[in-house]
Amino acid sequence: MGWLAVIILGVVEGITEFLPVSSTGHLSVAEKLLGLSLDAPDVTAFTAIIQVGAILAAIVYFRADIIRLALGWCKGLFHQNKRDDDYRLGWAVIIGSVPIGVVGLLFEQYIETTLRSLWVVAGALLAWSVVMWFADRYTASRAELRSESSLGILDGLLIGLAQCIALIPGVSRSGATISAGLFRGIDRPTATRWSFFLGIPALTASGVLQAFKAADEISAGVGWLQTGVATAVSFVVAYVSIAWLLKFVASNRFTGFVLYRVCAGCAVAMMLLVRVITAQ
Repeated sequence: MGWLAVIILGVVEGITEFLPVSSTGHLSVAEKLLGLSLDAPDVTAFTAIIQVGAILAAIVYFRADIIRLALGWCKGLFHQNKRDDDYRLGWAVIIGSVPIGVVGLLFEQYIETTLRSLWVVAGALLAWSVVMWFADRYTASRAELRSESSLGILDGLLIGLAQCIALIPGVSRSGATISAGLFRGIDRPTATRWSFFLGIPALTASGVLQAFKAADEISAGVGWLQTGVATAVSFVVAYVSIAWLLKFVASNRFTGFVLYRVCAGCAVAMMLLVRVITAQ
């Protein structure tokens, strides 16, 4: 893999990982346009590993919240009289992170092969746009919205189950979790923050697992230096993307993202139809 491709893919990952537009879908299209094979084991591993850079950016950005939740959960676990909101929210994150791990392991081979088709990406971009549109309208129609202090284990579980849908490339992990949060009556900034909190365990585990499983494929194919550089680029770009997204959702709806997803889905389908790119 050339260095220009490494930089491009790192930037694409950093920009799209936390925006509700599907990072895997965008990476798949970008990799195809760069002449890479989506079925190649080293490319599949590279795609998963460079997500760790974006996740590290989220960990650094939300470090104070992560420490607060972790301390609150630990205190409540060992001292019943010290249980507070952070103890309950800690359990919500833990329980909400379990479903995607189970589903991901059970259907790993299917996810890494059949679902990598760009026809799946195009269809998922379009289909989930409809879900996001309704979720955004549902939130706008409610007189009162819930904040973080009202969240519980059931919210974590339901949002975590929605996160499983994002194993389909093109759906978007953040798009799935934010939509689930909005349908639960949670305000946009809180739903967005919880998309980050639930994504950190899942994506970290996925990236680390791929690094161990595909170490030989990376060494013989893409290369660890290239993978490391792409991961570093994704970290820097993702940090900026996180700051922008949180500021954006504080006063804006998701209409722009929905329109972008529709345009992107149509563009991918058109490129496939005229054979600019192939599905796999």
